[in-house]
Amino acid sequence: MAIFEGAGVALITPFNADGSVNYSELERVIDFQIEEGTDSIIICGTTGEASTMSHDEQLDVVKACVDHVAGRVPVIAGAGSNCTREAEYLARKSSDIGVDGLLVVTPYYNKATQGGLVKYYTEIAKCSDTPIIMYNVPGRTGCNIAPATAAKLVKEVDTIVGIKEASGNISQVADIMNLTQGDIDLYSGNDDQIVPILSLGGKGVISVLSNVVPKDTHEIVASYLRGDVKTSRELQLKYIDLCHALFCEVNPIPVKRAMAEMGYCCGAVRGPLTEMEEPNAQKMIAIMKELNIL
Repeated sequence: MAIFEGAGVALITPFNADGSVNYSELERVIDFQIEEGTDSIIICGTTGEASTMSHDEQLDVVKACVDHVAGRVPVIAGAGSNCTREAEYLARKSSDIGVDGLLVVTPYYNKATQGGLVKYYTEIAKCSDTPIIMYNVPGRTGCNIAPATAAKLVKEVDTIVGIKEASGNISQVADIMNLTQGDIDLYSGNDDQIVPILSLGGKGVISVLSNVVPKDTHEIVASYLRGDVKTSRELQLKYIDLCHALFCEVNPIPVKRAMAEMGYCCGAVRGPLTEMEEPNAQKMIAIMKELNIL
């Protein structure tokens, strides 16, 4: 059984003015997501700015999320690193906290070989019995999980159950599903490709868009899975311009600004990221107003 089906939110991490984590606002954001129908919370991923956190801080945020969610939806913790030992540590400690799944990004900067990726994921999987979703985002990491590698891992390692595919390469996704005979939990990592991924047998999306419109992001997937492809497609296309706006600068710069416009105390992004350029922000705000989000 999949860790979740539907729309999982790649949750932002709200910060205070001094850059520390704003835990009360984190709880408010989590409640908003669950109340609006989000199917899973993905904490401390790319959108959550985990790469700017110490391990202790990251694990504190994971624990705060697990405690506040209190079993209402599955919680999946980011646990990848460019160092296998560090990824193992995060996987083990997050599992001890009680997460339902681990989202493990490919090792960034190092540019591991395909054999290196097999060893990386296999070693992390030995740390706990918690299910693992591989995270393929070569545009950010410089490292791509080849379809044959994904198939080998999901067939040979019991706890590796899925992949978040953010390569943008639909042909690659089709190859993954062919080589695994569909026996892999596939999630779109790109909000503008939810319906195409679902059409290839996907279980849902791990979504930035869901931070802003959780109910409709959930409904894109739910409509498709109940056979209402027309509604799913219409919602996908309705939010295409917003999807593009949320990635007009490096994620999570735009989404944190969008949520601030919605009244959430998100705080600034941590360096080396910078605040959204105002012309881009105003274009995004105009799209949000057209969609009656603001």
